[in-house]
Amino acid sequence: MTENRRRVAVTGMGIICPVGNDPDQVWASILNKRCGIRTIEGLDLQGYKVSLAGLVRDEDIQTDFSKRELKFNDRFVRMARIAARQAMVMSGFVPEQPEEFGVLIASGIGGLSTIEKNHDTLQQRGPGRISPYFIPMSLINLAAGQVAIDVNAQGTVQAVVTACAASTNAIGEAFHRIRDGYETAILAGGCEAPVTALGVAGFQSMKALHTENNPDRASIPFDEERSGFVMAEGAAVLLLEEYDHARNRGAEILAEVVGYGTTCDAFHITAPHPEGKGASRAMEKALEDAGLEPDQVDCINAHGTSTRLNDAAEMLAVQRVFTGHMP
Repeated sequence: MTENRRRVAVTGMGIICPVGNDPDQVWASILNKRCGIRTIEGLDLQGYKVSLAGLVRDEDIQTDFSKRELKFNDRFVRMARIAARQAMVMSGFVPEQPEEFGVLIASGIGGLSTIEKNHDTLQQRGPGRISPYFIPMSLINLAAGQVAIDVNAQGTVQAVVTACAASTNAIGEAFHRIRDGYETAILAGGCEAPVTALGVAGFQSMKALHTENNPDRASIPFDEERSGFVMAEGAAVLLLEEYDHARNRGAEILAEVVGYGTTCDAFHITAPHPEGKGASRAMEKALEDAGLEPDQVDCINAHGTSTRLNDAAEMLAVQRVFTGHMP
């Protein structure tokens, strides 16, 4: 890395997901191999082939919200606010210069349940009964916007929308912005609440979802018996901070972000390049950006969709970059 690039630390984490509603609970679930996949409740799934999803308990996303906030914040926004709040508390960060504090929170779909409900209202009761909050509740960038209001972030506030890569892109772009001096700190991550009748039907029609009933075999990436993924919901947010700023205020450094790479296959709207060319170039760019060699990498967090095409292409990409440096 060049000398004028600033270092970027992780000083806070927040998460709410099907296996826990804070980082400690999630880590305990991982250690105890707890599965968060269960039968979908509350939806009429007659005629569906899919019955399983990763669901957050309703009571976990109603904490510390007023009745008005529960009514006028879509589920994906509420989860983003919870995760961001946790990250801020863990970090102990107080934005003394709000204009140098930003938010990059991604989502692939946004307020799908709000869109469905208002469409039903339109069909049944007419346009005059559509909520004036319909658009603000459903727009993807409103998660970042609402979090910015919560934490008084007056720097860049953006929403990255790149499907399954969205949250990773948000963290990477936030890292570059801090490293290059645009902000001192940024809340970065993603949120999603796609387990709705329309969402499940859409992914089912793509033939991307697992259709059996055993939760323990429902999402098994790189397994010979893999047969698709499950819909799931949740939010995870990191507090990224300029390293010296974090150290000077006595913050605990949880990790350091050192490199980021992003590419596009330019191949197909849903299928990856069969040789994993874009994925391997992204990893190579991240290593180059970090000034690291492949043998310095200890862990790879795979996309791992548990689908035939993606798993095969991703493994080829990993093998191309890490040949000779992996078991």
